[in-house]
Amino acid sequence: MRAVIPAAGIGKRLRPHTLNVPKVMMNLAGKRLIGHVLEAVESAGVTSVSIIVGYKGEQVEEYVNRFYSHLRLDFPFQEERKGLGHAVLQGLEDKDEGVLILLGDTVFDVDFKDFANNGNNAIAVVKVKDPRRFGVAEVDSQNYVERLVEKPEEPKSDLALAGMYYIKDQRILKAAIEKLIADDIKTRDEYQLTDALQLMINSGEKIRAVEINGWYDCGTKESLLSSHRFLLDHTLTTVHAKDSIILPPVFIHSEAKVVNSVIGPNVTIDKGAEISGAIITETIVGKGSMIKNMILSHSLIGDHSIAENQARAINVGDYSELKLN
Repeated sequence: MRAVIPAAGIGKRLRPHTLNVPKVMMNLAGKRLIGHVLEAVESAGVTSVSIIVGYKGEQVEEYVNRFYSHLRLDFPFQEERKGLGHAVLQGLEDKDEGVLILLGDTVFDVDFKDFANNGNNAIAVVKVKDPRRFGVAEVDSQNYVERLVEKPEEPKSDLALAGMYYIKDQRILKAAIEKLIADDIKTRDEYQLTDALQLMINSGEKIRAVEINGWYDCGTKESLLSSHRFLLDHTLTTVHAKDSIILPPVFIHSEAKVVNSVIGPNVTIDKGAEISGAIITETIVGKGSMIKNMILSHSLIGDHSIAENQARAINVGDYSELKLN
């Protein structure tokens, strides 16, 4: 089976962290985000992958070729950002074979093998409280999609599109996207994958809406940390620390140094980082960074950064209050 993974985004909402790396190369739970995505699709039986690259794509290509060379890989370059449909088109082939499509910056809570082997064209959906914020799927009594609507003002469905799709014959999807481009059919000035899928439905193709447990978009600091939390809970992690208290789940690289600290829960400390006298929770610390005498929570620390506070000795009596700004 083949997979197409769009990963060309710049990640503006994650700056300054994405000034030097694309967001799919952020380290979560000891592995780059694109690595988690690739291992997930492998579990569905995928052996061939097209990763659509753009911004700093050479970093993605180098990492994937280094650690996932057992897969058949190619890296189409999306020179212009013309929408998700345009991005996916770069990776489709003229073959009557199945294709699994999922976003490279999203973590899914789903059994990928079941999803890709359900016997139907499929689109992943999640029930949400406010469908107006999402693209939604309107379905019939058997959960086949009748209509896809982008951010409806008066939604008729609470099934939000989660950004994962399985198409049994990728030639049909390829032809639908090519028709969008030929006829210049755009939504919000882009060629949308949902519009191509709607063309398929209009021509008689059946697409089943498959409800999944959830998905975690990694587009903002808050959503990235939520994804990080999920991955730590579902990944076998390792810990290397000295004279410290560890509150799992955490990942501490074997070449990181952690002494006299309290680490966790939900912390990743990358290669070469040095942590001392710190209390760190809900945080990702990049490679080669140094954290000393700090209390950190819900934080992103980039590679080769320094966060240090001067150590203090205090003598505080009963019923006292001390606030340090």
